Amino acid sequence: MIGTAAVATAAFLVLNSGSGPSDPRALTADEANRLAITRFRNYEAHGRAVTITVPGTTGGLIVTGSVDYHGKLGYGVVHGTGRDTSSDGLIEWTPTSVFVHPMANAPAHAPASPPRAAWHSRPLLSSGSALDTSLAIALKLGSDRPDNAELLPQNGAAWWGRDQVDGHRVDVMTGPSSPGRSGTAGKVRYWVGSNGTLYRVRVGVSSESEPVVIDFDTQEYVPVKPVPGVAPTR
Repeated sequence: MIGTAAVATAAFLVLNSGSGPSDPRALTADEANRLAITRFRNYEAHGRAVTITVPGTTGGLIVTGSVDYHGKLGYGVVHGTGRDTSSDGLIEWTPTSVFVHPMANAPAHAPASPPRAAWHSRPLLSSGSALDTSLAIALKLGSDRPDNAELLPQNGAAWWGRDQVDGHRVDVMTGPSSPGRSGTAGKVRYWVGSNGTLYRVRVGVSSESEPVVIDFDTQEYVPVKPVPGVAPTR
């Protein structure tokens, strides 16, 4: 599913309550097949529009943008919630780097063509940052091949209930343990449609009382264009 690297990025994940029964059950064969193709569906689509809600003790952040699952590249605009605007601006990220373009009056949506100057770069942090954890996980939600449906139930994936996301009927499932990391089963929740389309992912981060939430198709997908110094992975 999300993969060892992303789970490692999250450091310690905690399961948060959500829709569904108090006791999960094992996945059916159909549910396992749909969960197994969620990341491949994102890759098939080339990219998805996303809204990433990042919690914070001094106020949260919301990233509104797009993720290119072929180029492993994300781009959007950041707005603070319950905090000042010092973190507002444009953002682009890869699996290893974050590029930010501060803006005093950030737009609701990032411009289709990013500015060519005034970008600041830094490494994407592997731990200690809820924002960087969120960005890394968002990129990991695409894969050029399905996961192994037979192994998902064996490794702890489970069904938790049914829900609706923006009018889409979905099943809420938790992911399996990651290879080499026992005890990680159930740490990530997926809202999965009838054809395996992913509509929401929720991950709890130990340093925050609220989970990271990644919602898909919250606006129109805009192809991601690299900013100076960024080379998409093909």
